[in-house]
Amino acid sequence: MILAGLVLAAGLFGFAFTASTNVKHVVVFKYKQSATAGQIQEVTAAFKALKNKIPGIVSFEYGVNNSPEKLNKGFTHIYLLTFTDAAARDAYLPHPEHKKFGELLGKLGVLEEPFVVDFEVQN
Repeated sequence: MILAGLVLAAGLFGFAFTASTNVKHVVVFKYKQSATAGQIQEVTAAFKALKNKIPGIVSFEYGVNNSPEKLNKGFTHIYLLTFTDAAARDAYLPHPEHKKFGELLGKLGVLEEPFVVDFEVQN
């Protein structure tokens, strides 16, 4: 009953309830030929651990390219983070734990090139 009253009041006074839109953060790595399986696993584990260290990360998924199209241009490892919204993604970028992850990448020296795109989920 209370919820119905709030919805009615919002309609009468022109307020709109807006649900936040998830943001997908797609990171694809091209590792150097010299990168070992152990180093790649270390990077993946550290990346995955960010989900429990940085607020606003809803999920972390990863995998290795297996497309038969052969259009990956050397990019092999895909990491997909889902954030609650753009504000959570924006807070993640300068977060100290994210910076530590970047330092690990630099220390290991295994990354040839990253490719990153973000998008808001459209329904």
